[in-house]
Amino acid sequence: MKTVVIVQARMGSTRLPGKVLLPIGDRPMLAHVMQRIERASSVDAVVVATTTKPADDVLAEACSSQGWLCFRGDEDDLLDRYYRAALAYDATVVVRVTSDCPLIDPGIIDAVIRCFHRPPAVDFCCTSVPTRSFPRGLGVEVMTMAALATAWQRDKDPAFREHVTPYLYRNPDQFRLRCYSHGTDHSDHRWTVDTREDLALVRKIYAQFDHTNFDWLDVLGLFDEHPEWMQINQHIQQKILL
Repeated sequence: MKTVVIVQARMGSTRLPGKVLLPIGDRPMLAHVMQRIERASSVDAVVVATTTKPADDVLAEACSSQGWLCFRGDEDDLLDRYYRAALAYDATVVVRVTSDCPLIDPGIIDAVIRCFHRPPAVDFCCTSVPTRSFPRGLGVEVMTMAALATAWQRDKDPAFREHVTPYLYRNPDQFRLRCYSHGTDHSDHRWTVDTREDLALVRKIYAQFDHTNFDWLDVLGLFDEHPEWMQINQHIQQKILL
């Protein structure tokens, strides 16, 4: 079996254009995401899946210069982009991570993959369905290549295809589903980067460490020391897929 993490990335974010290459400390956000994913021990390959648009040439060039695997596909049909990237890199297990999560935790990635492989067998395992207990920005989805291929074939809704996995968790009669959750609910924390406020918070977090190997529990500890940080981006409304 080959476990491939596919990281969706593009320059055309509507609320914070070019966010994946904005600096956090002395490195662009995407570099932090990739470095943290690569620390996961259960992963065989990590692929940046960007688009064929000329605006994303800079991302392909960044991948080339950093030695990251890269796939370029459809801008709007993200399900197609994931499916073709998984095919290109011979994945049997596909892990979905987004490029706007610079605090993504390799320990959680490994834990979700272990949960996915735990008997009895499942087709899809994630941190958010039916409930999310981790901070937003630590999301991980794991699926079989067969399940991804089925969604690619059957999902005819462009809005759902833009988000890759809705067909899987909206059809529990067709797929075996599992959720990986934490014993304590920390879902009120927002650690993803979609706005300038989100970016300001993540920069504050990174500035507290003299290394990049901190984990999500270390970050939680910072909020115990600085509870006022919660107010930096609590007013941001997450885009919801209906």
